[in-house]
Amino acid sequence: MARKKAPTRRRFGAIRQYRSGRWTASYRDLSGRLHRSPETFETKTDAGVWLSQIEADLTRGTWMDPDAGAINFDRYALRWVQERGLMPTTDELYRRLLRLHILPTFRDRDLDQITAPMVRTWRTERLDTGIGATTVAKSYRLLKAILQTAVDDEAIRRNPCRIPGAGKENADERPVATVEQVFALAEAIGLRWRFMVFLGAFATLRPEELAELRRADVDLENGTLKITMASPELTSGKRATGPTKSAAGKRTVVLPEFLHTELRRHMAWYAEKEPDGLVFVGEKGAPFRRSTFGRIWRAARATVGMEQGFRFYDLRHTGNTLLAETGASTRDLMVRMGQSSVRAAMIYQHSTAKRQKELAGKLDDRVRTEIGRSRPGGDAPVSGARVVRPS
Repeated sequence: MARKKAPTRRRFGAIRQYRSGRWTASYRDLSGRLHRSPETFETKTDAGVWLSQIEADLTRGTWMDPDAGAINFDRYALRWVQERGLMPTTDELYRRLLRLHILPTFRDRDLDQITAPMVRTWRTERLDTGIGATTVAKSYRLLKAILQTAVDDEAIRRNPCRIPGAGKENADERPVATVEQVFALAEAIGLRWRFMVFLGAFATLRPEELAELRRADVDLENGTLKITMASPELTSGKRATGPTKSAAGKRTVVLPEFLHTELRRHMAWYAEKEPDGLVFVGEKGAPFRRSTFGRIWRAARATVGMEQGFRFYDLRHTGNTLLAETGASTRDLMVRMGQSSVRAAMIYQHSTAKRQKELAGKLDDRVRTEIGRSRPGGDAPVSGARVVRPS
């Protein structure tokens, strides 16, 4: 390397010229630590401008240690997941997204080496290789969240995930069963699991909530279920039993009256007899298992001619849609669903053509009634109202 000439002293920092003719600059931060420019400059003026920018950042308090981002993304991301205190199912999801879709590209990069063009290329390649758009959106949101924490930690100055709409999921509309189809599924699946089908649809309970429902949670007299715990099954087959995933998940669900007889019969015939016994168990007394129930569910679905894409979880979608169509408010839906998010409840507030026709009919009745009260002679047809033309 060409030798440097003696530095030119300045009020802030120092500038040196190499024998090659190019210039370099150095300065000390507020703690007295020495930093050098990461690259050389063509002129002394360019080096001075760079130092002036650094001095301004230090004065404003916006200066960032240029070495702060020299942190391996792999280690930072895994520590980020560990520090979140996530629910087991979310923890499993994040680690799977990292392992399969994020780390293969960014594992060997430092935080400050990840750029916006690099993120755009990564996302495009994910989509081009046939990975589902929903999975790519989830992966992008996770990457963005991790790097936003890096911004908050002052490890990087700006988040490189800046693609508008890239984290938005546009999942296909889930199928909705009719009431007749729900009853047909309940008949086809057999007496042991019949009530579970009804609760999935008409109480909108999640599978993991059904798996942990216990006799002590059931009020036979009032026909209510107290939901406080859940037992999601991880892909490893291990259960992650614990409180519901949010405070809103703890709720009391009032069953429609037509299910009261079904409730009493199921509790008498199939629920474990201990005060804290499980409500749903298999024929040999084993707890509800997703893998075992899946075979029974698929057979019942085939028996009634339901499409293969209709999942047990879609019963919850069916029930929430029915509630919305009966006039349930967003808040009503949130409480019954156990959701803390208005956005989740709003999914079911879409208006069908049938519902629009009903509303138009009600509006017609209201207008005709009001017109009839205000006109002599009673309920006159609306078409007979006098039209006043503008002058």
